Amino acid sequence: MGCVSIRYRSRLSGLLAVLTGAVLFFSAPVMINVAQAQSAAECISPQTQMMMNMCAAEAYQVADAALNEAWTPAKAFADAIGKGEELLDAQRAWLAYRDAACVAHSSPYEGGSIRPMIHSICLSELTEQRTAMLLEFHAY
Repeated sequence: MGCVSIRYRSRLSGLLAVLTGAVLFFSAPVMINVAQAQSAAECISPQTQMMMNMCAAEAYQVADAALNEAWTPAKAFADAIGKGEELLDAQRAWLAYRDAACVAHSSPYEGGSIRPMIHSICLSELTEQRTAMLLEFHAY
């Protein structure tokens, strides 16, 4: 009788583990979306340096996505006028400049909790400027 009880418990434990895994697997996207929604709301008026750093990093990600979206039509136009390689070279040089400039700009805050925010803001601002330039690069 004790043997049946052990098998039953073993099966029940296995079933419980599978069900728990399924719940966690299917609820993960919901938890991520809730976290994103909370961080978006918190970015309206962040209250901690950690949250300010996170919000600045998220703003940079948005700016970088806009830059990538602006690149495609700009590159297509440059290719059409025979200047695709020049634009690509310029973009690579600009990326190196942006990254180096923002490292230098945030370097006075090295070791401080504000440094990631200063760095991300710099990246965002320069990226937004470059995006505007790429958006203007079309048939004149």
